[in-house]
Amino acid sequence: MRFISVSINNFRNISSAAVNIDAEDIVLTGINGQGKTNFLEAIYLLCYGSSFRTSHIKEAIKHKTDGFSLSAIAEDDNGLKEKVSILFSDNKRKITIDGKDINDRRNLIYSFPCIVFSHDDILFVKGEPEHRRKFFDQMMSLYSPLFFDSLRSYRGILMQRNAAIKSNNRAVINLYDSRLASFGLEIMKERAEAVYGFNSIFPDLFRKISGTDMDVTVKYQPSWGAMESSDEICDYLSNNTERDIVLSTTSSGPHRDRFTVMCSGIPFSSIGSTGQIRLASILFRIAEAKYFSEKTGKKPLLLIDDVLLELDSQKRGLVLESLPSYSQAFYTFLPNENYFSSKKNNALSYIATEGEFIIDRS
Repeated sequence: MRFISVSINNFRNISSAAVNIDAEDIVLTGINGQGKTNFLEAIYLLCYGSSFRTSHIKEAIKHKTDGFSLSAIAEDDNGLKEKVSILFSDNKRKITIDGKDINDRRNLIYSFPCIVFSHDDILFVKGEPEHRRKFFDQMMSLYSPLFFDSLRSYRGILMQRNAAIKSNNRAVINLYDSRLASFGLEIMKERAEAVYGFNSIFPDLFRKISGTDMDVTVKYQPSWGAMESSDEICDYLSNNTERDIVLSTTSSGPHRDRFTVMCSGIPFSSIGSTGQIRLASILFRIAEAKYFSEKTGKKPLLLIDDVLLELDSQKRGLVLESLPSYSQAFYTFLPNENYFSSKKNNALSYIATEGEFIIDRS
């Protein structure tokens, strides 16, 4: 599935744009602040129903307007077309595919699997544990509806248990434990499998692109340790109820799991150079895309937002050569950048200027 055209209205600095994107590769060039990343954010919203830049999509409404609208025509491998639209107004989001309301974003996610490369990805390597949890949860949700459902259910029960803790409703707290344990065990099992699969791809990829023999892997450390049964976890939760009440939160569980990027037994963030850490964050996304294709047999859509600037020219080329097969890729570059080893045939190139996108015929 890929997009062949997109219309954007009152989104960030884009007042109105109707752009032909009927190509495997779409290149957007321009100086900073002209709308390149905004364009990619609009595509991401059409794939996910949410933004990779903010959790409050009302921030994307163009200044002095009341809402934004996005729409695109997509085409599958058999040439069948469908229209996806998002309207955000009055603090409400309306998503439709061919005019039919989409009330659950999962229906959108599995129709348009999308992976974005952004500057904030560096937090996967050197940021707080929550960033790596988010990365793996998103990676797994993209190929596993069952994991998506388990994670959603776990978070709902966790919210209820935390509310009972805050109100010191001891009679209710432990009633949530068995369900929390059941969904938590599923999440732990799936995460362990995902990290194993990720580590079958990422270390070799890093050695190849970095030109080093560094053994960089991800270590998964479940909050509930080696506990394997619901009864064990329920006993643990019950024994720690007093601590949870003091802390006003559930202090253990998959929401506290840790994923640590390691290099020969040492946290990579403490020994890797700035360039190596940036490279690792980019390769996280490439490994995610490769693993997605292995699990599903599908090709993702890639959004690559100016993440190559801090790499030397050789590594830039190697990164682009290492991209997996994709249904469509969007790139943002500064003027006069040329990261491709050769001209991409049939690529569409646009120059971004103050929220407008003009075909580059040079």
